[in-house]
Amino acid sequence: MEGGNRLVAVTTDWRDARLHIVTGKGGTGKTTVAAALAVALATRSRRVLLSEVEGRQGISQTFDVPPLGTEETRVAKTIGGGEIVGLSVDAKAALLEYLQLFYKLGRAGRLLEKFGAIDFATTIAPGVRDVLLIGKIYEAGRRRKDGKHRGAGPAAYDAIVLDAPPTGRIVRFLSVNAEVADLARVGPIHSQAGSITKMLESEQTVVHVVTLLEEMPVQETVEAVGELRDKGLHVGAIIVNMVRPPYLDDAALEQARAGRLHKPSISTQLKEAGVAVTAGLLDGLLDEAQDHALRVDLEREQLAVLEQTGLPIYSLPALADGIDSGEVRELADALLGQGMAR
Repeated sequence: MEGGNRLVAVTTDWRDARLHIVTGKGGTGKTTVAAALAVALATRSRRVLLSEVEGRQGISQTFDVPPLGTEETRVAKTIGGGEIVGLSVDAKAALLEYLQLFYKLGRAGRLLEKFGAIDFATTIAPGVRDVLLIGKIYEAGRRRKDGKHRGAGPAAYDAIVLDAPPTGRIVRFLSVNAEVADLARVGPIHSQAGSITKMLESEQTVVHVVTLLEEMPVQETVEAVGELRDKGLHVGAIIVNMVRPPYLDDAALEQARAGRLHKPSISTQLKEAGVAVTAGLLDGLLDEAQDHALRVDLEREQLAVLEQTGLPIYSLPALADGIDSGEVRELADALLGQGMAR
């Protein structure tokens, strides 16, 4: 780390990766980071699919577009001519599509939905929902620009970014296809589950983990990285979100930490700035300075824990005005500037 809390990343071009899975503890801003990564990847006229699987409509809220349906819908364009297409994957729609594709059920599939069989399969049957959700992403990755799934033509998407479930569920979510392939020894279910597992374990897929420089998110990040590696999945990067720079240099932080900031000097500077100084105001500022120094210490300790994973670490600044499409582009520029997406 150089210059306070500025994080320096190992440059990685991810040239073998087409599927970028973004996870993180709840509250770390993984949806925002996924959106920023999609915008970054869409530079130089690339077409990127940004998909979500939790039904929260995070993509539509981030880009300020109408709620997404089950169809792929353009949500943004980049200055360089790139395009971001949004998709909110619905398990019920994916199952109906699956039944038609492999079993040609057609109208019979609609009857199953009418009698509640589809809802049963997607909410009760263990693992089926996650298999269907990942299967839809797999299908989009295989598709060519001409709409076919085979042939030598260019892919429909240059990259896919998946706003995935949080770290507490991510390993189970990404491992369920391997479990289903073991249970279903033959048939299309076995074949598709095996193909999806092969894709997830290949170098075409990387899992990025979003965190904050706080103890609980960092601990969950480290645990998730270990579990993902144990499952043979490729962990890409750790993205530290909402990074706030220190307001004081290291010498002042040391004085603030020890409660030794020079009161007369601070009082004089405040008066020169036109501030009416009182004893209460001065004591409150000194207390805040000490709290700030202790927070910086904690963040540096957590950064050191993350560095022990050996993964490249990228940082995104805390934005004071909230998140909209403009702020997402600002975060995308930050990722590009650190070499995460090229």
